[in-house]
Amino acid sequence: MSVEFIGMIGTQEVSEIRAATGPVIDRATVRGFVAAHEEAGFDKVLVGHSSSTPDGLQVAAYAAAHSERLGFLVAHRPGFTAPTLAARQFATLDHFTGGGRVAMHVISGGSDVDQRRDGDWLGKDERYARTDEYLSVVRRAWTEPDAFDHHGEHYRVAGVRQEIRPLSPIPVYFGGSSEAAHRVGGRHADVFALWGEPLAGTAEQIARVRDAAHAAGRAEAPRISVSFRPILGDTEEQAWARARDVHARIVAANGGHGSFTGTRMREPGAPANVGSQRLLAAAAAGEVHDRCLWTATAAASGAAGNSTALVGTPDTVAAALADYVDIGVGTLLIRGYDPIADARRYGSELLPAVRAELARRGAAVGVPA
Repeated sequence: MSVEFIGMIGTQEVSEIRAATGPVIDRATVRGFVAAHEEAGFDKVLVGHSSSTPDGLQVAAYAAAHSERLGFLVAHRPGFTAPTLAARQFATLDHFTGGGRVAMHVISGGSDVDQRRDGDWLGKDERYARTDEYLSVVRRAWTEPDAFDHHGEHYRVAGVRQEIRPLSPIPVYFGGSSEAAHRVGGRHADVFALWGEPLAGTAEQIARVRDAAHAAGRAEAPRISVSFRPILGDTEEQAWARARDVHARIVAANGGHGSFTGTRMREPGAPANVGSQRLLAAAAAGEVHDRCLWTATAAASGAAGNSTALVGTPDTVAAALADYVDIGVGTLLIRGYDPIADARRYGSELLPAVRAELARRGAAVGVPA
């Protein structure tokens, strides 16, 4: 199994320890993100989504115009755009980027508050049912040569025949940790994305996704992606000193309580989405798991996003990432707390160490076919 590396870009350089500064869309920062990740050897970068941030497809289009080979995984919430229109939008971007550089990251919505800012009042189970139908229409719009109709609970279209189709298949990544997410993602996803849990919890979720794919009649289960926040040091002591500094800055940035991720303040109370609940449960069970998985950053930030760290030297963190590949992970999404500087360091130290460790273990490394 080949392994791909995904980073993350934004229109501001912001994190749990870096407050947003400057314009909401800083073109120089976007170009800096692109250059850092392309030079570092990442295969793709994630372009995130929320109800208050710039439109991801337009961000990806601008970023792609300033890159040579980097792929763009654009986060997308079903329900706000007609599936036929979304199919055209992604296919158009695929053409402008030369084909094979665009992927769709489907997020059905883990926050009722954020969904309602865009006028979505469906409950979680209803959102996943809508996503199921939505992706069926998107896939047909991308692939069916003849006109088709669709009459469903959430969408009704007639005579659909798209003139603009992807130059090459657009992979669908799918995020979620609930039973509904496993069921729908197991049916539709090319890649199923998880947050960085301990190895045992990750293996449990991989099994559930594979069972769901089998139940849906698929011959092959989705690939698995796992996300982490590596914190590196030249020595173990330096890495853990930096980790403790990051944790202190997360706490200090929020007056000793609460948290934010990116440009979104964490909502009060316990998180509604299962992924965050699982990260907080792992944090409650212990601060350090397996080789070097650190949960204190998740606890401090309310697990509002991928927030568990891997702490150590590049070799230690590389071995930890390879442990996840050993249990069936094919995509590694990593981003830092100092986003651009960390991406550059990942490129010079961590990615080569991961490739070397995987080669030693006999795993293949490269963009999936």
